[in-house]
Amino acid sequence: MTEGKAQSCLMLTSASTDRPVVTEELLRRLDVNGPRYTSYPTADRFVDAFGPDDYARALDQRAEGAGVIGGASPLSIYVHIPFCESLCYYCACNKVITKHHERAAEYLDALEKEVALHVARLGAGQAVSQLHFGGGSPTFLSDAELTRVMGVLRKSFRVAPGAETSIEVDPRTVNHERLAHLASLGFNRLSFGVQDFDPAVQQAVHRVQSREMVASLMASARELGFESTNVDLIYGLPKQTPESLQRTVREVAELRPERIALYSYAHLPQRFKPQRRIDAAALPPAGDKVRMLSEAIAGFVGHGYQYIGMDHFALPGDSLAAAKRQGRLHRNFQGYSTQPDCDLIGLGVSSIGRVGATYSQNAKTLPEYYDAVNHGQFPVVRGLALTREDLLRRAVIMAIMCQGRLEFESIELAHLIDVRKHFAAELEQLRALEESGLVVIEPSAIQVTALGWYFIRSVAMVFDKHLQADRTRERFSRII
Repeated sequence: MTEGKAQSCLMLTSASTDRPVVTEELLRRLDVNGPRYTSYPTADRFVDAFGPDDYARALDQRAEGAGVIGGASPLSIYVHIPFCESLCYYCACNKVITKHHERAAEYLDALEKEVALHVARLGAGQAVSQLHFGGGSPTFLSDAELTRVMGVLRKSFRVAPGAETSIEVDPRTVNHERLAHLASLGFNRLSFGVQDFDPAVQQAVHRVQSREMVASLMASARELGFESTNVDLIYGLPKQTPESLQRTVREVAELRPERIALYSYAHLPQRFKPQRRIDAAALPPAGDKVRMLSEAIAGFVGHGYQYIGMDHFALPGDSLAAAKRQGRLHRNFQGYSTQPDCDLIGLGVSSIGRVGATYSQNAKTLPEYYDAVNHGQFPVVRGLALTREDLLRRAVIMAIMCQGRLEFESIELAHLIDVRKHFAAELEQLRALEESGLVVIEPSAIQVTALGWYFIRSVAMVFDKHLQADRTRERFSRII
């Protein structure tokens, strides 16, 4: 494709791929900053006025409600391990770069105290249907340390049969034996951080790992019986081109992970200090980014993957693909999920939780986190108690993000409103997106089109009351 053609028509439609057309004008209008909607309201809306006492009350209300209805619904637990041995320049996660592995001991002591605080409020043996270790690099921990953490969790909670138990893995920190140990601890899902296989891109972001290394670990994972593997990729990185990304797409698809996550790189050096090491001049232009996304979607679909939406792909036999087909898709702080909405306990520094109609976030620095738990306090430093309007708009946004369709009747019955009256201004806004081919406004529903899935965040943003009130969006990544 010549540059002129790329500018006039960035995606080409064909009978074989049925790929929608994205014009330069549409890209210019819609490629703006906006939230990813792993929650609504988004985490930037959390307030300092919500603290440890508010979080404790939310836990108490859950415990009291469970007593009334004869048992609480299962929990989801997220454990944040912040440590990494080396810095990846693109990273926007909360992390601590260190080669001093002895620092993990103090952190695990604190985690154990935080778990005990939850057990004191909720009682021991709460059922857990989803357990996820993220970071940082959870595999920074030694086998013995991972054994310790899992021992504490299993003693304090009851991991339900068939629970999704996953861990993010830095391929540079594990081998077959370490994966075998993870399997022995009960982990049944692995997520490998790959980002890109191109050597020039890897050098530019300070994360060098070979395709052969990842392929060997994937083979080990299958041999050891892990139920699912995921590969994380990023498009829009420095030195990346549509052609180089296509090579990575092909190489990843050939490895046949059950799931693939393809994230858009958000260059926000004013917010994330490590990104200041990236040469902004080496970043691909917006036109190349949208071509990368378009061709990556076509590439993975061509290799037999189903496009789940936004940034996720799955093999047809994977539970995520089944959930998409059956309208059971959900979205949480980890992205798209098969798990129904449930209370989320966030453990560790900077972790975000959701209990009842509240969100909470732990202290973002280790000294603050340690100080709180060592004084017998939840390390919550900010959060939010959701209003009825927040809950309504969350339901609308999640329907759009997960099903690509908003049925008016279901919202009206659940929230006792008239959708056309309550969202009259939003429906009028949607007319412009309808004219651009992103949505179809039916008499009793809103349907996202194939083109609209590329800009699904733009559709959801129409219903974001907080964003409407504050148009300063520099804190968010761009849509494409």
